[in-house]
Amino acid sequence: MLAANTYPPEYIDGCRARINAELEAWRSLAGAGGAAVEAFESRFFSTMVLDLDRCFVHRTRGMEGKDGNALNEVRMLCESILQHDGVMTADRTIRYKPESSVLKTGIGERIRIDAAGFAVLADAFFTELQKRFGAPPA
Repeated sequence: MLAANTYPPEYIDGCRARINAELEAWRSLAGAGGAAVEAFESRFFSTMVLDLDRCFVHRTRGMEGKDGNALNEVRMLCESILQHDGVMTADRTIRYKPESSVLKTGIGERIRIDAAGFAVLADAFFTELQKRFGAPPA
């Protein structure tokens, strides 16, 4: 797949269900508590952001926009996690404003994602994805 301008509703729903299942699995684990769980939380949810993006990695930039929406935020988070040691890094092509972003992570700040933040980010991501890439009704 070179680029995607739409995704079938079943695919979007399936990806959302898988992400939600991982979030629920985390919540079950977190219920056990402990320092090890707390220490692992941000690492786990950073990886979940990568997973979320990977489901839709072929989305076209033109359809995604560059207004700092949740799709842009996830793209920037992934690039920052993978290429900049988890420090939020600017993307010249995206008009990102931390104060209007989902996680409110400033440029130059270390990315720290907890379960609550990831849940809100994933919901915003899927909402924006459906709006911009959802297949039109038949």
